[in-house]
Amino acid sequence: MFYDGKIWIAKSGEENVSILPQMANRHGLIAGATGTGKTITLKVLAESFSDAGVPVFLADVKGDLAGMCRGGEDSEDMRKRIARFGLAEAGFSYRAYPTCFWDIYGEKGLPLRTTVSEMGPTLLARLMDLTETQTDILSIVFRIADDEGLLLLDTKDLRSMLTYVGENSKEYSARYGNLPKQSINSILRGIVALESQGADRFFGEPALDIHDWFRTDPDGRGMINILDSESLINNPMMYSTFMLWMLSELFEVMPEAGDCAKPRMVFFFDEAHLLFADAPKALIQKIEQVVKLIRSKGIGVYFITQSPRDIPDGVLGQLGNKIQHALHAYTPADQKAVKAAADSFRVNPEFDTKEILTQLGIGEALVSFLQEDGSPSVVKQAGILPPQSRMGAILDADRQAQIQSTSLYSKYGNLIDRDSAYEFFQRKVQTDAQKAREEEEALLKQKEEEKAAKEAEKEAQRQQKALEKEQERLEKEAEKEAARKEKEEEKKKLAEERERKKVVSSIAKTAAGTIGREVGNEFGKSIGGSFGKKLGGNLGASIGRGILGTLFGR
Repeated sequence: MFYDGKIWIAKSGEENVSILPQMANRHGLIAGATGTGKTITLKVLAESFSDAGVPVFLADVKGDLAGMCRGGEDSEDMRKRIARFGLAEAGFSYRAYPTCFWDIYGEKGLPLRTTVSEMGPTLLARLMDLTETQTDILSIVFRIADDEGLLLLDTKDLRSMLTYVGENSKEYSARYGNLPKQSINSILRGIVALESQGADRFFGEPALDIHDWFRTDPDGRGMINILDSESLINNPMMYSTFMLWMLSELFEVMPEAGDCAKPRMVFFFDEAHLLFADAPKALIQKIEQVVKLIRSKGIGVYFITQSPRDIPDGVLGQLGNKIQHALHAYTPADQKAVKAAADSFRVNPEFDTKEILTQLGIGEALVSFLQEDGSPSVVKQAGILPPQSRMGAILDADRQAQIQSTSLYSKYGNLIDRDSAYEFFQRKVQTDAQKAREEEEALLKQKEEEKAAKEAEKEAQRQQKALEKEQERLEKEAEKEAARKEKEEEKKKLAEERERKKVVSSIAKTAAGTIGREVGNEFGKSIGGSFGKKLGGNLGASIGRGILGTLFGR
Protein backbone atom coordinates (compact mmCIF):
# COMPACT_ATOMS: atom_id res chain seq x y z
CA MET A 1 0.00 0.00 0.00
CA PHE A 2 0.97 3.60 -0.52
CA TYR A 3 0.36 5.00 2.94
CA ASP A 4 1.52 8.12 4.70
CA GLY A 5 3.58 9.06 1.62
CA LYS A 6 5.57 5.82 1.79
CA ILE A 7 5.69 2.43 0.07
CA TRP A 8 4.23 0.34 2.89
CA ILE A 9 5.37 -3.26 2.48
CA ALA A 10 5.35 -5.04 5.82
CA LYS A 11 4.79 -4.72 9.50
CA SER A 12 7.22 -5.55 12.28
CA GLY A 13 5.32 -5.72 15.55
CA GLU A 14 3.46 -2.44 15.69
CA GLU A 15 5.87 -0.69 13.33
CA ASN A 16 5.09 -0.11 9.67
CA VAL A 17 8.03 -1.07 7.48
CA SER A 18 8.12 1.06 4.36
CA ILE A 19 10.40 2.09 1.49
CA LEU A 20 10.95 5.81 1.23
CA PRO A 21 9.89 6.87 -2.32
CA GLN A 22 13.04 8.96 -2.79
CA MET A 23 15.13 5.86 -1.99
CA ALA A 24 13.15 3.42 -4.10
CA ASN A 25 15.36 3.95 -7.16
CA ARG A 26 18.37 2.68 -5.19
CA HIS A 27 17.28 -0.78 -6.32
CA GLY A 28 16.37 -3.80 -4.27
CA LEU A 29 16.35 -7.56 -3.77
CA ILE A 30 13.58 -10.05 -3.02
CA ALA A 31 15.09 -13.44 -2.16
CA GLY A 32 13.97 -16.67 -0.57
CA ALA A 33 13.50 -20.36 -1.11
CA THR A 34 10.67 -21.69 -3.25
CA GLY A 35 7.26 -21.34 -1.58
CA THR A 36 8.27 -18.74 0.99
CA GLY A 37 6.13 -15.90 -0.43
CA LYS A 38 8.32 -14.02 -2.93
CA THR A 39 5.50 -13.70 -5.46
CA ILE A 40 3.12 -12.13 -2.92
CA THR A 41 5.88 -9.71 -1.90
CA LEU A 42 6.38 -8.80 -5.56
CA LYS A 43 2.62 -8.15 -5.96
CA VAL A 44 2.45 -5.98 -2.87
CA LEU A 45 5.45 -3.94 -4.02
CA ALA A 46 4.01 -3.52 -7.53
CA GLU A 47 0.62 -2.44 -6.17
CA SER A 48 2.23 -0.01 -3.74
CA PHE A 49 4.33 1.62 -6.45
CA SER A 50 1.26 1.85 -8.69
CA ASP A 51 -0.68 3.55 -5.86
CA ALA A 52 2.21 6.01 -5.59
CA GLY A 53 1.82 6.86 -9.31
CA VAL A 54 4.93 4.91 -10.35
CA PRO A 55 4.64 2.69 -13.46
CA VAL A 56 5.91 -0.87 -13.03
CA PHE A 57 7.28 -3.57 -15.31
CA LEU A 58 7.45 -7.20 -14.18
CA ALA A 59 7.66 -10.68 -15.66
CA ASP A 60 4.98 -13.26 -14.85
CA VAL A 61 6.83 -16.57 -15.03
CA LYS A 62 4.09 -18.68 -13.43
CA GLY A 63 0.95 -16.96 -14.67
CA ASP A 64 -0.24 -16.03 -11.17
CA LEU A 65 0.38 -12.28 -11.44
CA ALA A 66 -2.33 -11.77 -14.07
CA GLY A 67 -4.96 -11.42 -11.33
CA MET A 68 -3.70 -7.89 -10.66
CA CYS A 69 -6.21 -6.66 -13.26
CA ARG A 70 -9.04 -7.88 -11.01
CA GLY A 71 -9.97 -6.98 -7.47
CA GLY A 72 -9.13 -9.35 -4.64
CA GLU A 73 -11.67 -11.75 -3.16
CA ASP A 74 -12.72 -11.74 0.44
CA SER A 75 -12.00 -14.78 2.59
CA GLU A 76 -11.62 -15.65 6.25
CA ASP A 77 -7.85 -15.79 5.89
CA MET A 78 -7.79 -12.34 4.27
CA ARG A 79 -9.97 -10.87 7.02
CA LYS A 80 -7.56 -12.21 9.64
CA ARG A 81 -4.57 -10.72 7.84
CA ILE A 82 -6.34 -7.37 7.38
CA ALA A 83 -7.11 -7.28 11.10
CA ARG A 84 -3.60 -8.44 12.04
CA PHE A 85 -1.95 -5.58 10.14
CA GLY A 86 -4.61 -2.98 10.94
CA LEU A 87 -5.22 -2.39 7.26
CA ALA A 88 -8.86 -1.41 7.52
CA GLU A 89 -7.92 1.81 9.31
CA ALA A 90 -5.35 2.51 6.55
CA GLY A 91 -7.99 2.31 3.82
CA PHE A 92 -7.32 -1.20 2.52
CA SER A 93 -9.83 -2.36 -0.10
CA TYR A 94 -10.03 -5.03 -2.75
CA ARG A 95 -9.44 -3.46 -6.14
CA ALA A 96 -8.10 -4.02 -9.61
CA TYR A 97 -4.99 -2.26 -10.85
CA PRO A 98 -4.34 -0.68 -14.25
CA THR A 99 -2.67 -3.54 -16.08
CA CYS A 100 -1.25 -3.98 -19.56
CA PHE A 101 -0.27 -7.47 -20.70
CA TRP A 102 2.68 -8.07 -23.02
CA ASP A 103 3.95 -11.23 -24.70
CA ILE A 104 6.86 -11.64 -27.12
CA TYR A 105 4.87 -14.38 -28.84
CA GLY A 106 1.80 -12.15 -29.10
CA GLU A 107 -0.50 -14.82 -27.61
CA LYS A 108 -1.20 -13.69 -24.04
CA GLY A 109 -0.53 -10.02 -24.38
CA LEU A 110 0.31 -7.21 -26.74
CA PRO A 111 3.15 -8.28 -29.04
CA LEU A 112 6.35 -7.02 -27.48
CA ARG A 113 8.73 -6.52 -30.38
CA THR A 114 12.05 -4.91 -31.10
CA THR A 115 14.21 -4.75 -34.18
CA VAL A 116 17.41 -6.68 -34.80
CA SER A 117 19.32 -3.39 -34.91
CA GLU A 118 17.98 -2.31 -31.52
CA MET A 119 18.83 -5.64 -29.95
CA GLY A 120 22.39 -5.29 -31.21
CA PRO A 121 25.10 -7.86 -31.98
CA THR A 122 26.20 -8.44 -28.38
CA LEU A 123 22.84 -9.63 -27.04
CA LEU A 124 22.06 -11.48 -30.27
CA ALA A 125 25.36 -13.33 -29.96
CA ARG A 126 24.37 -14.34 -26.42
CA LEU A 127 21.01 -15.59 -27.68
CA MET A 128 22.72 -17.72 -30.32
CA ASP A 129 25.58 -18.80 -28.03
CA LEU A 130 28.19 -17.58 -30.51
CA THR A 131 31.92 -17.77 -30.00
CA GLU A 132 33.99 -14.62 -29.56
CA THR A 133 35.11 -14.77 -33.20
CA GLN A 134 31.56 -15.25 -34.45
CA THR A 135 30.41 -12.36 -32.26
CA ASP A 136 33.07 -10.12 -33.85
CA ILE A 137 31.90 -11.15 -37.33
CA LEU A 138 28.28 -10.44 -36.41
CA SER A 139 29.36 -6.98 -35.23
CA ILE A 140 31.09 -6.40 -38.58
CA VAL A 141 27.92 -7.41 -40.44
CA PHE A 142 25.97 -4.84 -38.40
CA ARG A 143 28.63 -2.25 -39.30
CA ILE A 144 28.34 -3.06 -43.00
CA ALA A 145 24.56 -2.73 -42.83
CA ASP A 146 24.93 0.69 -41.18
CA ASP A 147 27.52 1.85 -43.72
CA GLU A 148 25.30 0.83 -46.62
CA GLY A 149 22.09 2.20 -45.12
CA LEU A 150 20.33 -1.17 -44.83
CA LEU A 151 17.70 -1.66 -42.12
CA LEU A 152 17.91 -4.82 -40.00
CA LEU A 153 14.42 -5.11 -38.57
CA ASP A 154 13.67 -8.83 -38.38
CA THR A 155 15.46 -12.16 -38.65
CA LYS A 156 14.95 -12.48 -42.40
CA ASP A 157 16.73 -9.14 -42.80
CA LEU A 158 19.69 -10.46 -40.83
CA ARG A 159 19.71 -13.74 -42.77
CA SER A 160 19.69 -11.85 -46.07
CA MET A 161 22.49 -9.57 -44.88
CA LEU A 162 24.66 -12.48 -43.73
CA THR A 163 24.08 -14.35 -47.00
CA TYR A 164 25.01 -11.29 -49.04
CA VAL A 165 28.17 -10.62 -47.01
CA GLY A 166 29.13 -14.29 -47.34
CA GLU A 167 28.72 -14.18 -51.11
CA ASN A 168 30.84 -11.02 -51.28
CA SER A 169 33.27 -11.86 -48.47
CA LYS A 170 36.38 -11.17 -50.55
CA GLU A 171 35.28 -7.62 -51.29
CA TYR A 172 34.29 -6.89 -47.68
CA SER A 173 37.30 -8.62 -46.14
CA ALA A 174 39.55 -6.07 -47.80
CA ARG A 175 37.76 -3.25 -45.92
CA TYR A 176 36.52 -4.82 -42.68
CA GLY A 177 38.84 -7.75 -42.00
CA ASN A 178 38.61 -11.47 -42.53
CA LEU A 179 35.05 -12.82 -42.88
CA PRO A 180 35.31 -16.61 -43.12
CA LYS A 181 32.26 -18.19 -44.73
CA GLN A 182 32.31 -21.03 -42.21
CA SER A 183 31.68 -18.59 -39.34
CA ILE A 184 28.96 -16.80 -41.31
CA ASN A 185 27.25 -20.15 -41.95
CA SER A 186 27.41 -20.91 -38.21
CA ILE A 187 25.68 -17.62 -37.44
CA LEU A 188 23.03 -18.40 -40.05
CA ARG A 189 22.36 -21.72 -38.35
CA GLY A 190 22.03 -19.88 -35.05
CA ILE A 191 19.39 -17.58 -36.55
CA VAL A 192 17.42 -20.55 -37.87
CA ALA A 193 17.53 -22.08 -34.38
CA LEU A 194 16.29 -18.80 -32.88
CA GLU A 195 13.42 -18.67 -35.34
CA SER A 196 12.40 -22.19 -34.39
CA GLN A 197 12.14 -20.96 -30.78
CA GLY A 198 9.80 -18.14 -31.79
CA ALA A 199 12.30 -15.27 -31.92
CA ASP A 200 11.08 -14.37 -35.39
CA ARG A 201 7.89 -13.11 -33.70
CA PHE A 202 9.86 -10.92 -31.33
CA PHE A 203 11.91 -9.17 -34.00
CA GLY A 204 9.86 -6.82 -36.14
CA GLU A 205 7.71 -3.72 -36.11
CA PRO A 206 6.04 -1.86 -34.61
CA ALA A 207 8.90 -2.00 -32.13
CA LEU A 208 8.26 -1.24 -28.49
CA ASP A 209 8.26 2.45 -27.63
CA ILE A 210 9.58 2.33 -24.09
CA HIS A 211 7.69 5.52 -23.27
CA ASP A 212 4.44 3.53 -23.49
CA TRP A 213 5.40 1.94 -20.18
CA PHE A 214 5.36 5.31 -18.45
CA ARG A 215 1.60 5.70 -18.23
CA THR A 216 -0.87 6.29 -15.44
CA ASP A 217 -4.63 5.75 -15.26
CA PRO A 218 -7.17 8.56 -14.74
CA ASP A 219 -6.75 8.15 -10.97
CA GLY A 220 -3.02 8.77 -11.24
CA ARG A 221 -2.01 5.17 -10.50
CA GLY A 222 1.00 3.83 -12.37
CA MET A 223 0.43 1.28 -15.10
CA ILE A 224 1.55 -2.26 -14.22
CA ASN A 225 3.10 -3.77 -17.36
CA ILE A 226 3.15 -7.56 -17.12
CA LEU A 227 5.26 -9.65 -19.52
CA ASP A 228 3.74 -13.13 -19.81
CA SER A 229 6.74 -15.44 -19.45
CA GLU A 230 5.19 -18.86 -18.87
CA SER A 231 6.46 -20.08 -22.24
CA LEU A 232 9.48 -17.80 -22.41
CA ILE A 233 10.92 -19.10 -19.14
CA ASN A 234 11.30 -22.52 -20.77
CA ASN A 235 14.17 -20.99 -22.71
CA PRO A 236 16.21 -19.41 -19.90
CA MET A 237 18.77 -17.83 -22.24
CA MET A 238 16.08 -16.13 -24.30
CA TYR A 239 14.19 -15.00 -21.20
CA SER A 240 17.21 -13.47 -19.49
CA THR A 241 18.49 -11.86 -22.69
CA PHE A 242 15.15 -10.22 -23.47
CA MET A 243 14.83 -8.96 -19.91
CA LEU A 244 18.36 -7.57 -20.10
CA TRP A 245 17.56 -5.90 -23.42
CA MET A 246 14.52 -4.21 -21.90
CA LEU A 247 16.57 -3.01 -18.97
CA SER A 248 19.28 -1.73 -21.34
CA GLU A 249 16.62 -0.01 -23.45
CA LEU A 250 15.40 1.86 -20.38
CA PHE A 251 18.95 2.89 -19.61
CA GLU A 252 19.66 4.13 -23.15
CA VAL A 253 16.35 5.90 -23.80
CA MET A 254 15.62 7.64 -20.53
CA PRO A 255 17.28 11.02 -19.86
CA GLU A 256 19.08 11.91 -16.66
CA ALA A 257 16.67 12.74 -13.84
CA GLY A 258 18.92 13.30 -10.84
CA ASP A 259 17.47 12.74 -7.38
CA CYS A 260 13.74 12.15 -7.81
CA ALA A 261 11.05 12.40 -5.15
CA LYS A 262 9.94 8.98 -6.38
CA PRO A 263 11.07 6.64 -9.18
CA ARG A 264 9.92 7.32 -12.70
CA MET A 265 9.55 3.56 -13.07
CA VAL A 266 10.36 0.33 -11.23
CA PHE A 267 11.61 -2.73 -13.11
CA PHE A 268 11.25 -6.18 -11.46
CA PHE A 269 13.58 -8.89 -12.75
CA ASP A 270 12.18 -12.28 -11.66
CA GLU A 271 14.32 -15.43 -11.81
CA ALA A 272 17.32 -13.10 -11.82
CA HIS A 273 19.81 -15.96 -11.44
CA LEU A 274 19.17 -16.79 -15.12
CA LEU A 275 20.64 -13.45 -16.11
CA PHE A 276 24.02 -14.22 -14.61
CA ALA A 277 24.24 -17.97 -15.24
CA ASP A 278 27.12 -18.69 -17.65
CA ALA A 279 27.25 -15.01 -18.60
CA PRO A 280 30.65 -13.87 -19.92
CA LYS A 281 32.62 -11.44 -17.83
CA ALA A 282 32.09 -8.60 -20.30
CA LEU A 283 28.31 -8.99 -20.06
CA ILE A 284 28.32 -9.05 -16.26
CA GLN A 285 30.40 -5.87 -16.29
CA LYS A 286 27.83 -4.27 -18.59
CA ILE A 287 24.99 -5.28 -16.25
CA GLU A 288 26.87 -3.84 -13.29
CA GLN A 289 27.36 -0.60 -15.20
CA VAL A 290 23.67 -0.36 -16.12
CA VAL A 291 22.55 -1.04 -12.52
CA LYS A 292 24.94 1.59 -11.18
CA LEU A 293 24.00 4.31 -13.64
CA ILE A 294 20.30 3.75 -14.26
CA ARG A 295 19.46 5.04 -10.78
CA SER A 296 20.28 8.58 -11.94
CA LYS A 297 17.62 8.20 -14.64
CA GLY A 298 14.94 7.57 -12.05
CA ILE A 299 14.65 3.82 -12.66
CA GLY A 300 14.59 1.37 -9.78
CA VAL A 301 15.58 -2.25 -10.45
CA TYR A 302 14.49 -5.07 -8.14
CA PHE A 303 15.92 -8.57 -8.57
CA ILE A 304 13.90 -11.60 -7.47
CA THR A 305 15.79 -14.84 -6.91
CA GLN A 306 16.19 -17.68 -4.42
CA SER A 307 19.51 -16.77 -2.87
CA PRO A 308 21.56 -13.55 -2.74
CA ARG A 309 24.49 -15.66 -3.92
CA ASP A 310 22.82 -15.82 -7.35
CA ILE A 311 23.68 -12.14 -7.79
CA PRO A 312 27.30 -11.07 -8.47
CA ASP A 313 28.82 -8.99 -5.69
CA GLY A 314 29.22 -5.99 -8.00
CA VAL A 315 25.46 -5.94 -8.55
CA LEU A 316 24.43 -7.09 -5.06
CA GLY A 317 26.30 -4.15 -3.55
CA GLN A 318 23.99 -1.76 -5.47
CA LEU A 319 20.78 -3.23 -3.99
CA GLY A 320 19.95 -1.04 -1.03
CA ASN A 321 16.41 -2.28 -0.28
CA LYS A 322 16.30 -5.95 0.74
CA ILE A 323 13.48 -8.36 1.51
CA GLN A 324 14.84 -11.76 2.46
CA HIS A 325 12.39 -14.65 2.90
CA ALA A 326 13.36 -17.94 4.50
CA LEU A 327 16.34 -19.96 3.28
CA HIS A 328 16.97 -23.64 3.84
CA ALA A 329 20.23 -24.95 5.26
CA TYR A 330 20.11 -28.58 4.22
CA THR A 331 23.61 -28.80 2.77
CA PRO A 332 26.98 -27.14 3.50
CA ALA A 333 26.43 -24.98 0.41
CA ASP A 334 23.03 -23.94 1.76
CA GLN A 335 24.60 -23.08 5.11
CA LYS A 336 27.13 -20.85 3.38
CA ALA A 337 24.32 -19.15 1.50
CA VAL A 338 22.41 -18.54 4.73
CA LYS A 339 25.49 -17.07 6.40
CA ALA A 340 26.20 -14.83 3.39
CA ALA A 341 22.60 -13.59 3.35
CA ALA A 342 22.63 -12.90 7.09
CA ASP A 343 25.97 -11.09 6.87
CA SER A 344 24.62 -8.76 4.16
CA PHE A 345 22.22 -7.14 6.66
CA ARG A 346 22.95 -4.48 9.23
CA VAL A 347 22.93 -6.32 12.56
CA ASN A 348 19.91 -6.10 14.82
CA PRO A 349 21.02 -6.76 18.42
CA GLU A 350 17.59 -8.10 19.29
CA PHE A 351 17.99 -11.40 17.37
CA ASP A 352 20.43 -13.67 15.54
CA THR A 353 19.86 -12.92 11.85
CA LYS A 354 21.31 -16.20 10.66
CA GLU A 355 19.16 -18.25 12.99
CA ILE A 356 15.95 -16.33 12.26
CA LEU A 357 16.58 -16.63 8.52
CA THR A 358 16.00 -20.38 8.59
CA GLN A 359 12.93 -20.12 10.87
CA LEU A 360 10.83 -17.60 8.94
CA GLY A 361 7.31 -18.70 8.03
CA ILE A 362 5.50 -18.20 4.75
CA GLY A 363 4.83 -14.50 4.23
CA GLU A 364 7.52 -13.48 6.71
CA ALA A 365 10.83 -11.88 5.79
CA LEU A 366 13.88 -10.11 7.07
CA VAL A 367 13.65 -6.56 5.80
CA SER A 368 16.11 -3.67 5.53
CA PHE A 369 15.42 -0.49 3.58
CA LEU A 370 17.50 2.63 3.00
CA GLN A 371 16.92 5.47 5.44
CA GLU A 372 16.75 9.17 4.60
CA ASP A 373 20.52 9.55 4.94
CA GLY A 374 21.05 6.67 2.49
CA SER A 375 22.26 4.18 5.10
CA PRO A 376 20.53 0.79 5.49
CA SER A 377 18.26 0.31 8.44
CA VAL A 378 18.91 -2.47 10.93
CA VAL A 379 17.35 -5.72 9.80
CA LYS A 380 13.81 -6.37 11.00
CA GLN A 381 11.68 -9.45 11.09
CA ALA A 382 8.37 -8.53 9.49
CA GLY A 383 5.18 -9.90 8.01
CA ILE A 384 4.42 -8.98 4.39
CA LEU A 385 1.08 -7.25 3.76
CA PRO A 386 -1.56 -9.04 1.65
CA PRO A 387 -2.23 -7.81 -1.90
CA GLN A 388 -5.38 -5.87 -2.75
CA SER A 389 -5.81 -7.46 -6.16
CA ARG A 390 -6.78 -11.01 -6.97
CA MET A 391 -4.23 -13.72 -6.25
CA GLY A 392 -3.76 -16.28 -9.01
CA ALA A 393 -4.43 -16.53 -12.72
CA ILE A 394 -7.42 -15.27 -14.71
CA LEU A 395 -9.51 -16.80 -17.49
CA ASP A 396 -8.22 -16.49 -21.04
CA ALA A 397 -11.39 -14.64 -22.02
CA ASP A 398 -10.77 -12.08 -19.26
CA ARG A 399 -7.18 -11.71 -20.38
CA GLN A 400 -8.16 -11.13 -24.02
CA ALA A 401 -10.77 -8.59 -22.99
CA GLN A 402 -8.13 -6.76 -20.99
CA ILE A 403 -5.69 -6.85 -23.92
CA GLN A 404 -8.19 -5.53 -26.45
CA SER A 405 -9.44 -2.80 -24.14
CA THR A 406 -6.06 -1.10 -23.81
CA SER A 407 -5.43 2.01 -25.88
CA LEU A 408 -2.18 0.46 -27.15
CA TYR A 409 -3.95 -2.43 -28.91
CA SER A 410 -4.35 -0.52 -32.17
CA LYS A 411 -0.68 0.46 -32.08
CA TYR A 412 0.90 -2.92 -31.45
CA GLY A 413 -1.81 -5.37 -32.49
CA ASN A 414 -0.76 -5.82 -36.13
CA LEU A 415 2.68 -6.64 -37.50
CA ILE A 416 4.18 -4.17 -39.97
CA ASP A 417 6.69 -5.50 -42.49
CA ARG A 418 8.50 -2.35 -43.57
CA ASP A 419 10.89 -2.15 -46.52
CA SER A 420 14.26 -3.22 -45.16
CA ALA A 421 17.35 -5.30 -45.98
CA TYR A 422 15.38 -8.41 -46.98
CA GLU A 423 13.25 -6.49 -49.48
CA PHE A 424 16.35 -4.67 -50.76
CA PHE A 425 18.14 -7.92 -51.50
CA GLN A 426 14.97 -9.43 -52.99
CA ARG A 427 14.80 -6.50 -55.40
CA LYS A 428 18.53 -6.77 -56.01
CA VAL A 429 18.17 -10.45 -56.90
CA GLN A 430 15.30 -9.62 -59.23
CA THR A 431 17.19 -6.67 -60.69
CA ASP A 432 20.35 -8.72 -61.12
CA ALA A 433 18.33 -11.54 -62.71
CA GLN A 434 16.59 -9.06 -65.02
CA LYS A 435 19.94 -7.46 -65.84
CA ALA A 436 21.43 -10.89 -66.51
CA ARG A 437 18.47 -11.73 -68.75
CA GLU A 438 18.82 -8.44 -70.57
CA GLU A 439 22.56 -8.94 -70.96
CA GLU A 440 21.95 -12.48 -72.16
CA GLU A 441 19.28 -11.28 -74.57
CA ALA A 442 21.55 -8.45 -75.73
CA LEU A 443 24.41 -10.90 -76.20
CA LEU A 444 22.12 -13.30 -78.06
CA LYS A 445 20.84 -10.43 -80.20
CA GLN A 446 24.40 -9.30 -80.85
CA LYS A 447 25.36 -12.82 -81.85
CA GLU A 448 22.32 -13.05 -84.10
CA GLU A 449 23.15 -9.67 -85.62
CA GLU A 450 26.76 -10.73 -86.08
CA LYS A 451 25.58 -13.99 -87.63
CA ALA A 452 23.16 -12.11 -89.88
CA ALA A 453 25.92 -9.66 -90.81
CA LYS A 454 28.27 -12.50 -91.63
CA GLU A 455 25.57 -14.21 -93.68
CA ALA A 456 24.80 -10.90 -95.41
CA GLU A 457 28.50 -10.41 -96.04
CA LYS A 458 28.78 -13.92 -97.40
CA GLU A 459 25.71 -13.31 -99.59
CA ALA A 460 27.18 -10.04 -100.80
CA GLN A 461 30.47 -11.77 -101.53
CA ARG A 462 28.62 -14.55 -103.30
CA GLN A 463 26.62 -12.07 -105.33
CA GLN A 464 29.78 -10.07 -106.04
CA LYS A 465 31.53 -13.21 -107.19
CA ALA A 466 28.51 -14.16 -109.28
CA LEU A 467 28.44 -10.64 -110.70
CA GLU A 468 32.14 -10.72 -111.41
CA LYS A 469 31.78 -14.16 -112.93
CA GLU A 470 28.86 -12.97 -115.03
CA GLN A 471 30.80 -9.88 -115.95
CA GLU A 472 33.76 -12.03 -116.84
CA ARG A 473 31.49 -14.29 -118.89
CA LEU A 474 29.95 -11.34 -120.63
CA GLU A 475 33.36 -9.86 -121.27
CA LYS A 476 34.57 -13.16 -122.69
CA GLU A 477 31.47 -13.46 -124.83
CA ALA A 478 31.96 -9.87 -125.90
CA GLU A 479 35.59 -10.64 -126.72
CA LYS A 480 34.53 -13.75 -128.59
CA GLU A 481 31.85 -11.77 -130.40
CA ALA A 482 34.36 -9.06 -131.19
CA ALA A 483 36.86 -11.65 -132.36
CA ARG A 484 34.17 -13.35 -134.39
CA LYS A 485 33.11 -10.06 -135.89
CA GLU A 486 36.72 -9.22 -136.52
CA LYS A 487 37.26 -12.53 -138.26
CA GLU A 488 34.07 -12.08 -140.21
CA GLU A 489 35.21 -8.58 -141.10
CA GLU A 490 38.55 -9.96 -142.14
CA LYS A 491 36.87 -12.69 -144.13
CA LYS A 492 34.59 -10.09 -145.65
CA LYS A 493 37.55 -7.92 -146.48
CA LEU A 494 39.42 -10.87 -147.93
CA ALA A 495 36.37 -11.84 -149.92
CA GLU A 496 35.95 -8.28 -151.09
CA GLU A 497 39.64 -8.16 -151.88
CA ARG A 498 39.43 -11.36 -153.79
CA GLU A 499 36.36 -10.12 -155.55
CA ARG A 500 38.07 -6.90 -156.31
CA LYS A 501 41.08 -8.77 -157.52
CA LYS A 502 38.83 -10.95 -159.68
CA VAL A 503 37.25 -7.88 -161.16
CA VAL A 504 40.59 -6.28 -161.68
CA SER A 505 41.99 -9.50 -163.01
CA SER A 506 39.04 -9.89 -165.37
CA ILE A 507 39.37 -6.31 -166.47
CA ALA A 508 43.07 -6.76 -166.78
CA LYS A 509 42.66 -9.90 -168.74
CA THR A 510 40.19 -8.31 -171.07
CA ALA A 511 42.35 -5.29 -171.40
CA ALA A 512 45.45 -7.36 -171.85
CA GLY A 513 43.79 -9.54 -174.45
CA THR A 514 42.64 -6.55 -176.34
CA ILE A 515 45.95 -4.85 -176.07
CA GLY A 516 47.73 -8.09 -176.93
CA ARG A 517 45.63 -8.59 -179.98
CA GLU A 518 46.19 -5.11 -181.06
CA VAL A 519 49.85 -5.48 -180.56
CA GLY A 520 49.82 -8.93 -182.16
CA ASN A 521 47.94 -7.60 -185.13
CA GLU A 522 50.37 -4.91 -185.55
CA PHE A 523 53.15 -7.35 -185.06
CA GLY A 524 51.54 -9.87 -187.42
CA LYS A 525 51.14 -7.22 -190.00
CA SER A 526 54.70 -6.65 -189.82
CA ILE A 527 55.44 -10.31 -190.13
CA GLY A 528 52.93 -10.97 -192.64
CA GLY A 529 49.58 -11.83 -193.79
CA SER A 530 46.47 -12.75 -191.94
CA PHE A 531 48.12 -15.67 -190.28
CA GLY A 532 50.58 -13.52 -188.74
CA LYS A 533 47.89 -11.14 -187.73
CA LYS A 534 45.92 -13.86 -185.96
CA LEU A 535 49.00 -15.44 -184.40
CA GLY A 536 50.27 -12.17 -183.28
CA GLY A 537 46.94 -11.23 -181.78
CA ASN A 538 46.54 -14.45 -179.70
CA LEU A 539 50.13 -14.39 -178.62
CA GLY A 540 49.83 -10.80 -177.54
CA ALA A 541 46.74 -11.55 -175.57
CA SER A 542 48.36 -14.41 -173.68
CA ILE A 543 51.42 -12.37 -172.96
CA GLY A 544 49.22 -9.53 -171.71
CA ARG A 545 47.25 -11.79 -169.41
CA GLY A 546 50.42 -13.34 -167.98
CA ILE A 547 51.82 -9.98 -167.16
CA LEU A 548 48.62 -8.73 -165.50
CA GLY A 549 48.23 -12.02 -163.58
CA THR A 550 51.65 -11.62 -162.19
CA LEU A 551 50.97 -8.02 -161.24
CA PHE A 552 47.62 -8.75 -159.50
CA GLY A 553 48.60 -12.03 -157.83
CA ARG A 554 47.07 -14.48 -160.26
